[in-house]
Amino acid sequence: MSVSPVKRQKMESVLDQLKHHTTVVADTGDFNAIDEYKPLDATTNPSLILAAAQMPAYQELVDDAVAYGKKLGGSEEEQIKNACDKLFVLFGAEILKRIPGRVSTEVDARLSFDKEGMIQRARRLIDLYKEAGIGKDRILIKLSSTWEGIQAGKVLEAEYGIHCNMTLLFSFAQAVACAEAGVTLISPFVGRILDWYVANGDKKSYEPSEDPGVKSVTKIYNYYKKFGYKTIVMGASFRNTGEIKALTGCDYLTISPKLLAELSKEYVKLTPTLSVKEAQACELEKLHLDEKAFRWHHNEDQMAVEKLSDGIRKFAADAIKLERMLKERMFSAENGK
Repeated sequence: MSVSPVKRQKMESVLDQLKHHTTVVADTGDFNAIDEYKPLDATTNPSLILAAAQMPAYQELVDDAVAYGKKLGGSEEEQIKNACDKLFVLFGAEILKRIPGRVSTEVDARLSFDKEGMIQRARRLIDLYKEAGIGKDRILIKLSSTWEGIQAGKVLEAEYGIHCNMTLLFSFAQAVACAEAGVTLISPFVGRILDWYVANGDKKSYEPSEDPGVKSVTKIYNYYKKFGYKTIVMGASFRNTGEIKALTGCDYLTISPKLLAELSKEYVKLTPTLSVKEAQACELEKLHLDEKAFRWHHNEDQMAVEKLSDGIRKFAADAIKLERMLKERMFSAENGK
């Protein structure tokens, strides 16, 4: 239904209405998009940083990261790893100049099954932010929601006061384990769940309220609120604005610039669909999952098993591409001299 120009002047855009009910986060490494949509927080991942690092506007950051890697010295592999970590932090530091809240910076997905490796890398990223004059209260460290990742998050939160954002979350078992670990925030993926059901089922389109990704996040939100977990639920990976509108009232939603633009141009009344009151009235039983139970329950969800492993592979592939790009910058020029 179209809204008359007069009414439109009085009515807020869907994006502005959404901000009354949900904390809006920008899912991007592009500073211009952050300036335009004024989110509270921002999230990055290896794929977003890879895309941004190839834009002409950000070559100075890439050059700075390369210089840092070379300055620290060591083997070629160590120099590239240090340059990569520095690049993530340089992007994060620039983003923090543009937002009042926190930025999420991801630990290398190739460490997804290495608890100690994730803890070490997370602490390294926090040290790099500290060197840049940024305290850990403004950073969320993103970890894959494997059993090892969730346990790494538990240690980082409890022992080091490092806030974690558990990503690549597709199953209810992952959400329960994250809540029990006491992590700061989870990122259940909406769109990638929908992708799996469209690819593997007969149904090719869903109404927003029936969208499998929307239903998954709704159940997680209700469970957390019913049992008083403090962990923030941040819906992620959206395919359309219908999914976003169907999760109005969720704690946080991280949204791509393309969908933020669509929401900013839409003028319809937005009604919250999630609420603490309704969550507390819903019928859900409390679960406790040790490692054996976690692995069993997660394994029972074919979609979640496939999407978690696929997500790890994709982020790892983009991390490798980023390293190749940095390697070329760092060593090809030398070799050509």
